[in-house]
Formats: sequence, structure tokens, C-alpha cells
Amino acid sequence: MSRIGKKPVEIPSGVDITIGENNFVKVKGPKGELSNTFHPALKIVKEDNVIKIERPSDEPFMRAIHGTTRALLANMVQGVVNGFTVELEIVGIGYRAAMKGKTLELQLGYSHPIVYEPPEGIQIAVEGNIIKVSGIDKQLVGQVAAEIRDFRKPDPYKGKGIRYKDEQLKLKPGKSVGKK
Repeated sequence: MSRIGKKPVEIPSGVDITIGENNFVKVKGPKGELSNTFHPALKIVKEDNVIKIERPSDEPFMRAIHGTTRALLANMVQGVVNGFTVELEIVGIGYRAAMKGKTLELQLGYSHPIVYEPPEGIQIAVEGNIIKVSGIDKQLVGQVAAEIRDFRKPDPYKGKGIRYKDEQLKLKPGKSVGKK
């Protein structure tokens, strides 16, 4: 049995979960509301303050979707209670970011500034050379952070660009390393 799939998802106080037809699940909490439709073969059961996911068989696909469904449900619950935040770091001379209203304006060494409009439900904050992307949907927060990082990925030789706060870069040696 899936180790992740068999763990129950605990429902903290202040969170309301509704399970509808065809495994449509709506999670409402202090930070907002999320909903998702899961695979119809799985059985999602709400008992007291926990949710359990049961699968009909031990086929490889069912085992895979079992753990995935449990992880997605747990992320929905955590999102409406605490939210998710991804921090990006800008490294490079002359590279900077600023908020203009709700839009993010980036100066990344191109001939023009890059203007990024975040999707609904995502908040972006800039503190010096740190960009904080936050929201209640884990997938959407990660996607927005990846899109911002793609504007100027870290250079493998100098390390300049936009990187995740905890990202470790292995810099390549230049061509003059072999000359002595």
C-alpha cells in the first residue's frame, strides 16, 4: 500500500471541507477557498476531523494516483490555513526589481524593462534583491516563481540572474583555467 496515500489528512479547526459528486472537493479556510476534482475511481471519505482516501485495486496506476490525491488534498488544506511562499534572489550588477501597483517590473540587462502581471490569487513583494511570491495554491505559486526565474536564468559562469533563494549553483570554470 502507498505510504503517502494511506496517511489520513487532518483537518484543522476553521477549515470546512465539502466532498461532492465525482470526487469534487472544496476546501474553505481562513486564507481563502480552493477546489479540485479528483479521479472518480478513488473513494474520498471524511470522518470527524480527518480525510481518508481509499483505492479500489492495487494496479500501478491506482497506487500512483492514490498518493498523488492525498498529497494534493494535504496541500489544499495547508494552503488555506498557512499559504505558500517562494523566495527568488536577483544576483547581478544593475539587475533590480520593483513593484508598480500590482505589476512586477524587472531590469535584467535587456534593452527594455520586463513587466510581469501576476495571475489572480498571487501576491508578489520585493524587498531589496529578494522577490517573494505567495498565495494559497502551491502549484500556481511554483509556476509563477518559475516564470519569473525564466526571464533571466542564472549564468553558469558568473552566477548572475534570478535564482531560488536556497538554490545552489555549481559554477563552471572559464576557458582560461587550462592555461598556465
